[in-house]
Amino acid sequence: MRRALDATYAAAGWAAALCILGIAVIVSAQVALNATARLLGPQATATIPSYADFSGFALAAATFLALAPTLRAGVHIRVNLMIRRLGPRAARALELPTLLLAAAVAGYATWYAGVTTWESWRYGDTSPGMVPVPLWIPQVFMVAGLGLLCVALIDTFIEALSSDGPVVSDAGDM
Repeated sequence: MRRALDATYAAAGWAAALCILGIAVIVSAQVALNATARLLGPQATATIPSYADFSGFALAAATFLALAPTLRAGVHIRVNLMIRRLGPRAARALELPTLLLAAAVAGYATWYAGVTTWESWRYGDTSPGMVPVPLWIPQVFMVAGLGLLCVALIDTFIEALSSDGPVVSDAGDM
């Protein structure tokens, strides 16, 4: 089970990285088109249709898909001031309810995002750009990322139950 979860987290991280790469490609291509138009004149003007929409969708997908792998890698931005002053037992005692609360919030967010995605699909909502994209398509990545974050929080909670100290460590502490 551990291997399957770690592979899933890694796949989500790679998918997020590919989304960021996609943003870089789309924006670079549009910048090149803009530079070409400035050099050759207005007759050479070209635009990638809805490039800002596609970049925004990719950014949202990357953000949500990266939540679980960054949690498991210990690279989320967290406030460590209090945790660093606590001993391992006190830090663990604080970490357990925090992980449960975070899993509950992530679970609710997943459910709500799922309902919103289903409504977008049901009503045929599309983006307002030049290329009308069904909104459920980018929203699916949000639901997947939130669902995987919920799984990662529960996974981390179960791991913390069998540990003597806190399991979510700052990557800088390693």
